[in-house]
Amino acid sequence: MRAHEQSAPEDPIAYLDDNPALVGQRFLGLPVLGSVAQLPEFAHDAIVIAIGDNATRMRLFRMLVERGERLVVARHPNAVIAPDVPIGCGTMICAGVVVNPGSAIGANAILNTGCTVDHHNRIGDHVHIAPGANLGGEVTIGDGSLIGIGAAVMPGRQVGAWCLIGAGALLRDNVPDGSTAFGVPARVMRRK
Repeated sequence: MRAHEQSAPEDPIAYLDDNPALVGQRFLGLPVLGSVAQLPEFAHDAIVIAIGDNATRMRLFRMLVERGERLVVARHPNAVIAPDVPIGCGTMICAGVVVNPGSAIGANAILNTGCTVDHHNRIGDHVHIAPGANLGGEVTIGDGSLIGIGAAVMPGRQVGAWCLIGAGALLRDNVPDGSTAFGVPARVMRRK
């Protein structure tokens, strides 16, 4: 679905969390009702998964999709997204995010506070672009990768699947699947 076609008629009603100490507490005016396993007990229309760990978020996403749950895009009203941008289900877009024309955002991704995704980017499924990260034009981020807080990815670069790009890194080169890169300029330090 394109950004301009998305509307959010759903209103958030509650949180679920597997930490039993949080049950009964309220956050942003909404209660924590119980654990994820208790989801079928609560009337709901749709779900958004807001877990920062990409692998955990992916496992939960797949389990909920298999159960037939409907995952929706949670988009902050202060995010600016070009009208032609397709956004996959279950993606969370935080305040101050900018996504420019020609880009595409995968399913179950997190575009965190104040990150920028310039023109013609391809953001894979289960990706997390951390707060303040900046992606130049025509960047590709593979499934499951994390672009750390304040990192910058130069135009035309490719980050493989399940990579970790460190906070504040300046990525000038492509990064192969399963790599960890950090520094200025960023260098690949580990490969899985």
